Amino acid sequence: MTTDIGMPPVLTPEDAEKAVLLAAPRGYCAGVDRAVITVEKALDLYGAPVYVRKQIVHNKHVVADLEARGAIFVEELDEVPEGRTVVFSAHGVSPEVHRQAEARSLKTIDATCPLVTKVHHEAKRFAGEDYDILLIGHAGHEEVEGTAGEAPDHIQLVQGPADVAGIEVRDPSRVAWLSQTTLSVDETLETVAAIREKFPELLDPPSDDICYATQNRQLAVKEISEGTDLVIVVGSGNSSNSVRLVEVALEAGAHAAYRVDDASEIDEAWLEGVNTVSVTSGASVPEELVNGVLTFLAERGYPDAKAVHSAEESLIFALPKELRRDLKAAGRV
Repeated sequence: MTTDIGMPPVLTPEDAEKAVLLAAPRGYCAGVDRAVITVEKALDLYGAPVYVRKQIVHNKHVVADLEARGAIFVEELDEVPEGRTVVFSAHGVSPEVHRQAEARSLKTIDATCPLVTKVHHEAKRFAGEDYDILLIGHAGHEEVEGTAGEAPDHIQLVQGPADVAGIEVRDPSRVAWLSQTTLSVDETLETVAAIREKFPELLDPPSDDICYATQNRQLAVKEISEGTDLVIVVGSGNSSNSVRLVEVALEAGAHAAYRVDDASEIDEAWLEGVNTVSVTSGASVPEELVNGVLTFLAERGYPDAKAVHSAEESLIFALPKELRRDLKAAGRV
């Protein structure tokens, strides 16, 4: 059971009984929800198997569930038989991947999050205007690879302030920055400040690249972390936004913070001497995994969670146009 409250209570040593605070919002964002539903509906419409390039979202439980329903996850398109259906993950792909799919006569459904697509469009626009583009993000992340592929001759990766000193550009007056959508807001602003110090005429993207859901979840975890004994973040290790939530919790004043895929990964030793536990989850985490953590805590004497609301989310993204077309043709809409 969960009780809704506003701002979290300030617990002093004399009244510090056991308490569980639950961040709101948490879990699925609109882009993740759209991507998962895309694979589910594709399986219903076309039948198994449906191939998916990379993990549709970065959560091992979601991937395992879709595999059980007939989805086949592949790393590259050469693993997909010619002519079959393939879904592109929420993290986006480069134009080269689209070309490879066309060459293999694959039926593609692009489940790229629209907020990632926005960053792709910004990259193409800046490149078209011949700017050097500094992409703030993590090397090897699928989203970064997809965005960089839009304008490889114009984009260079910046992973943090330490990289700024080594940046070389053609014209310091024509430099723009973009970012991976799932980064820490505070760390990104720190990196941008360092870049701007070196290139005072740095051009900002037309709107914030870090997605609304990432920002909301970071704000929510800040509100439940100050002074709390333990923060548990539910999310997979390859989920950038989940990993960031652990860092944000510690920076906000949590005494300890850990990421777990599910309740089975909680170490009972973490609870020794712990009165206040705060719980949240990354943007690709099903709510049942959070409920599993709350059940684990309840079985160990912790009370019903109190939900701390910091933002309301109502955004919904339409399904990919390719899937909507086929659903309509089949009379499924």
